[in-house]
Amino acid sequence: MKKKLAFFISVIFYFCFGSLLVIFHLLQWISFYGFGYRAHLYTVEYLNLGLLVCLKILGTKISFVQIDALPKDRPLIFVANHQSTYDIPPMIWHLRKHHPKFISKKELGKGIPSVSFNLRHGGAVLIDRKKTKEAMDLISDFGKKLNQKKRSAVIFPEGTRSRDGSPKKFQKSGLICLFESMPDALIVPISIGNSWRFGKDNYFPMPLGVHLKITVHQAREIDRKNPLKCIDEIEQCIGEAVRKKQNPTPSF
Repeated sequence: MKKKLAFFISVIFYFCFGSLLVIFHLLQWISFYGFGYRAHLYTVEYLNLGLLVCLKILGTKISFVQIDALPKDRPLIFVANHQSTYDIPPMIWHLRKHHPKFISKKELGKGIPSVSFNLRHGGAVLIDRKKTKEAMDLISDFGKKLNQKKRSAVIFPEGTRSRDGSPKKFQKSGLICLFESMPDALIVPISIGNSWRFGKDNYFPMPLGVHLKITVHQAREIDRKNPLKCIDEIEQCIGEAVRKKQNPTPSF
């Protein structure tokens, strides 16, 4: 019975989710070409609020905890573990005052309504992970622009999504590149738990009653003398928090 209910509710969820992406693709086009960056930014923010409302159809509970207030007069480097596509809407909405810009794989830059348009025009950087030098050059330019404008970078240093929620080993090169290109930035670790459950059955049917838990941890200065140690400490902070967040079963 629960499986049948999940199928039925998943159809409703995807209809609403897909409709939002299509509608806001048009709204993004109008806002970007007609009114500029600020209008496009607001459109993207409210798209992601709408996507969070869609998750409520599934009985999803979202806990977004920010331990300390973050400064608005300095650029930030948000460092997060990555479990599913649904990590991203809560981050865009709840961190909107800090203009978060994502490092993303280039494949996402085309073919997905709303998402691809925003990645191409909203300030993200699209990289080919197979071309390391080119990727580092792009990340460096990306970081310099954000540092100058006091905006924020979001990086998932695991490199790929964790299919079972277990923290993966960080890939350090992208982080070090951001450290070097954003000298004024603070590092802000973010731990995400239970998002992997959405993809457990290849995203259909979607699970009901997932408790998505996201914590924005205390910001810290970049350790210029020992960046590798700094990364290890961030990885440990996120890893320990993620392991505490994982629920054995959805609550629905």
